[in-house]
Amino acid sequence: MSGNTGGTPKGGPAILFDRVDLTLGRTVILDQVSLRVEPGAVHAVVGPNGGGKSSLIRALLGQAPHRGMVRLDWPGEAPGVTAYVPQAVEFDRGLPMTVEDFLAVLCQRRPAFLGPDRRIDYGAALERVGMAGKRRRRFGALSGGERQRVLLAQALIPAPDLVILDEPMTALDETGCTIFEELLADFRAAGTTVLWVEHDLAQVRRLATRVSGLNRRVLFDGPPPAMLSPDRVLDLFSAVPRRTTGNAGDARVVERAAL
Repeated sequence: MSGNTGGTPKGGPAILFDRVDLTLGRTVILDQVSLRVEPGAVHAVVGPNGGGKSSLIRALLGQAPHRGMVRLDWPGEAPGVTAYVPQAVEFDRGLPMTVEDFLAVLCQRRPAFLGPDRRIDYGAALERVGMAGKRRRRFGALSGGERQRVLLAQALIPAPDLVILDEPMTALDETGCTIFEELLADFRAAGTTVLWVEHDLAQVRRLATRVSGLNRRVLFDGPPPAMLSPDRVLDLFSAVPRRTTGNAGDARVVERAAL
């Protein structure tokens, strides 16, 4: 799900989260989160389910009301291209929509019912993720891993300056994981900023340039080899207080996430 229609990357922005609070109902999801993502970094965010990782992304995308500041510092006067890859996409699998039709819905301004815009090279993006031979296949007939590869393909149209990834490796098979690693390498070479929410700590150790541990608050932030020590990981995934809003006497709820 890409923004802008330019074709040449201009370099990724820095991202600044400054004392960000996010509350759903009476439950505090993000509590005074301050974090900086450097331009051109592959910055991973890890933590337990319910720890606020996806909420942080929604705050960045403007999809969740929050307090505090979220800022993108672009190199230059105009913003560049932003791409977002969710963990999955909800749709009616019975729709007679091909892979190329699906990309047209996400990537072009021309109405999709008029057909794919031939000025956009969907084939090249699909080839990059190993799906060129399935561009005419019905999207609903694809496997979960194949659908995830198509979501990765749409992030390449047009070439992005900022990529936001919400656990993109969940459904990928071994070949898909290899393709994902190659895409990350391409993004780094192009100076693209990547904010990557991920649960696979081994992959984060290998592929990220920086990692932040988030469990309602930022518990650590730094190079993956140093930050992902057994003690830090255990602390990150252990039970922590989940504060609720209201009077001082309100109950506190404790959530536990499995390591």
